[in-house]
Amino acid sequence: MKLDLALILKSHEDWLHSIPGGRNADLRWADLAGANLRWADLREADLTGADLRGANLHRANLREADLRETNLTGANLIDADLTEAYLSQANLTGANLSEADLRRAILAGADLSGADLSRANLSRANLIGANLTGANLTGADLTGADLTRADLREANLTGADLREVYLPRANRRWANLIGCHPPNKLGPIQDGHD
Repeated sequence: MKLDLALILKSHEDWLHSIPGGRNADLRWADLAGANLRWADLREADLTGADLRGANLHRANLREADLRETNLTGANLIDADLTEAYLSQANLTGANLSEADLRRAILAGADLSGADLSRANLSRANLIGANLTGANLTGADLTGADLTRADLREANLTGADLREVYLPRANRRWANLIGCHPPNKLGPIQDGHD
């Protein structure tokens, strides 16, 4: 069954504005690979397990959306609003999240290997057990983020804001921490997880 995405988005917009007949977008496990959702307003939408490989979500509003177990491999999420979004166990391998707003987002167990998170706002984000191997976090704001058991091997954190970041048992082997703020406050580099 083919989804009428335009109709679903219109109904969701009506729901967001409390217009009678509007419905919260239910896109659980939907095949949206390669979809053009640029500027889409999907606040509070349920996209659990959806296939969004290669989708264009540039500047999309996904605030408080449920994206658990979603496949966002290679997706364009440049400047997207993912504030307080649920992205636990999501696959964001190679996704472009530069300048995305991920404040207080739940990314526990997410795969962000090779993702571009340059200048992204990840303040107070939950990245417990996240895979950030080879991720570009240049200039990212990680203030107060929880990176417990996160894998940061070969991640680029040049110029990142790491104030109040929580890093117990994080694997930072070969991570580039040049110019991060505050400098030299991260303690010894661990060779692996406990």
